[in-house]
Amino acid sequence: MIGVAALALGLVLLVEGLAYALAPSLIEQLLAVLRQLPLETRRMMGLAAMALGLALIWLGKSLGA
Repeated sequence: MIGVAALALGLVLLVEGLAYALAPSLIEQLLAVLRQLPLETRRMMGLAAMALGLALIWLGKSLGA
């Protein structure tokens, strides 16, 4: 179980690091746009991202990963 958690965390850090390494100015622009959104909209976006992540985890487990 700890191995799966370490793998998941490693994948998240890999994708995040890749985004910052390849397009740091785009990340700054994205953050500026996010700052302009209302708090409730950002919260809903976070909840939607969590739901999508949960669905992908469920799908992966269903397919035998």
